[in-house]
Amino acid sequence: MDETRPVMPGKEERNWAMGCHLAALAGYLVSFSLAQVFAPLVVWLLKRNDGGFIDQQGKEALNFQLSILVYALICFLLFFAVVGFVLIFPLMIFGFICPIIGAIKASDGVEFRYPLCIRFIK
Repeated sequence: MDETRPVMPGKEERNWAMGCHLAALAGYLVSFSLAQVFAPLVVWLLKRNDGGFIDQQGKEALNFQLSILVYALICFLLFFAVVGFVLIFPLMIFGFICPIIGAIKASDGVEFRYPLCIRFIK
């Protein structure tokens, strides 16, 4: 019986994958903005060829931030129905906590999949 186990990514690969997740938090430093999308995009574009784990986790982080952006736009449209005011705060908290969890998982070498994530980039 030849069981193949997935190879644990190296420390540098795990660190860059973690960086893809944490880069999204830059948007919170500059307010709820497009920096949340551009920061993981830049890290992913620069390092995606350095390892499959970085590529996979970078896509995941970018897809999640694009999903959060879409959800925020929907909340903005729902402001007129007052529902948006109620939904935007849990969305912001969700969008802040999930990248931290993703970074911790990536640091451990575990492939993390974000909940409620639309897969724009495959």
